[in-house]
Amino acid sequence: MSKVTWKRIVAPIAVLLLVVACRTEASATDTEAAIRSLETSFAAAVRAKDLDKIMAHYTVSEDLVVFDVVPPRQYTGWKAYKEDWREFLAGCKDSPTFEISELETYGGARYAYSHSIQHFSCTNQQGKKRDLILRVTDGYANFGGEWLIAHEHVSVPVDLTTGQAVLQSKP
Repeated sequence: MSKVTWKRIVAPIAVLLLVVACRTEASATDTEAAIRSLETSFAAAVRAKDLDKIMAHYTVSEDLVVFDVVPPRQYTGWKAYKEDWREFLAGCKDSPTFEISELETYGGARYAYSHSIQHFSCTNQQGKKRDLILRVTDGYANFGGEWLIAHEHVSVPVDLTTGQAVLQSKP
């Protein structure tokens, strides 16, 4: 193959690869921005104790699976998890504070996941402060341009000596 023919083949392939790489990067950037927006909206809904807005961030499906820190071990289905949120929010006498930090996102155009630290605090019905620092991993699916949480795993570290949850974990 002559040099001229080789250049005619390699140059278009290089341009194509560059275009694909840029599209992938743009897609990853778009995905990250969409997920950050979802999480910001989610945090606002929690602070407002707005159950419907909280649940609008989850896929309305019996396939939704959430591993939460409160029993039972898992919630299967949107309705079951909505009831968990209803009970959790009812335990707050006031509007909670809720902040998401250390949010890291990964993924592409169809599926993504994130992990973050979530700090929740409110006064319970008995007047005592409830203060939780949680580790959360979310799995997302893109439904026609709308990102929704399709799987969630909430956890806290456990002190293996005492068997007690560490609700004020620090790095």
